[in-house]
Amino acid sequence: MKILFLFIGLLCSAHLFGQTAEIRGMVFEDDNRNGEKDLGEKGISMVTVSDQWQTVQTDEEGAFVLSPSDNFPYVFISLPTGYTGTYYHLKAPELNFPLQRQNQQHFKFIHASDTHVDSLNLPRMQRFRQLADSVEANFIVVSGDLIRDALRVNEQVAGNYYQLYVEEIAKFKMPVYSGVGNHELFGIERDKSNVSKDHPLYGKKMFRKYLGPNYYSFNYGGIHFVSIDGVDYQDQYYFGGVDSLQLRWLEKDLEHLPLDTPIITFNHIPFVSPGFSFQDFENHEFYGPQLLVQKGRLAHRHIVHNFSKVQTIIGNRSYPLALAGHYHAAQESDFLGSSTRFAQTSAITRPDTFEYNGFRVRSGFTLYEVKDGKIISSQFIPLNFP
Repeated sequence: MKILFLFIGLLCSAHLFGQTAEIRGMVFEDDNRNGEKDLGEKGISMVTVSDQWQTVQTDEEGAFVLSPSDNFPYVFISLPTGYTGTYYHLKAPELNFPLQRQNQQHFKFIHASDTHVDSLNLPRMQRFRQLADSVEANFIVVSGDLIRDALRVNEQVAGNYYQLYVEEIAKFKMPVYSGVGNHELFGIERDKSNVSKDHPLYGKKMFRKYLGPNYYSFNYGGIHFVSIDGVDYQDQYYFGGVDSLQLRWLEKDLEHLPLDTPIITFNHIPFVSPGFSFQDFENHEFYGPQLLVQKGRLAHRHIVHNFSKVQTIIGNRSYPLALAGHYHAAQESDFLGSSTRFAQTSAITRPDTFEYNGFRVRSGFTLYEVKDGKIISSQFIPLNFP
């Protein structure tokens, strides 16, 4: 079944900054797929519901209540295992989430990144769709840098890129879960974008306008997937970091998760990366410094500086896979005694191949196969653009 993600048009400022009314709703099995809760359709209990600030669970009837909050404009659910459907809505006094049952014991998913959608990359997105269909993937996660650029351009240019990306992912036959990359931060390089910090879409608000929550989770086939926003910024420079509000949310998100449920995270700037060893510390004339002071400590911009806090929250849970992008080169690393594999995939964007520190890098994505809650294979698939 093709699931279309919500396309959000122009939002008024009240939507961008939330509402203050109490929110009630239902999560239920939509047996006849009409989007309405009909007689005999059961509510789904113990589904996590959040507005990125507060987190609650549905009761035995599938009902939930969120207190008034003006932090963020969306309410979303962590899709439960065995169900599919739309996972977020704009805030409103009453919100329902109709879900459909789906067999998820044996599935495949794609990890893609750095699509950098613009007019020149549309043929590459078409090729990506063809390959996604051919490998029979059940869903796709895209770990950021979705669009060509929002950092250094005006609202019209950035908005056109976002709209183009939304249109492209709607063409896929399977759900596409999108994460935040540095190129999605609107206008923050103000010396180039000429965008004011007071612009209503500044920073991450443009991502939220077009693509919903900038961090969220969902369950599929017994695995808990978490889209982490690992991009932060100070003044005119982005850097790898997870802010305190999101760390608080992550703790609440995992609170009711069974301890033996495997967790897979995906974010743009990596937690761990072999590519770091190839980076120097010289300031770049166009892109700025490689090192920034974070919480009183000098840190590299292109690694999440406070991953240890994420680790602490996850604790001793099963954490087999941490996915990222950003370097445009597929690479993996692990630590002796740790069960977590840190994997970056390559880029969808051009060029098709290039040399990187003596290595031949190819454009493409990674396909994972999961059975009974365990990753049984992974395969890098080059785009091989004609």
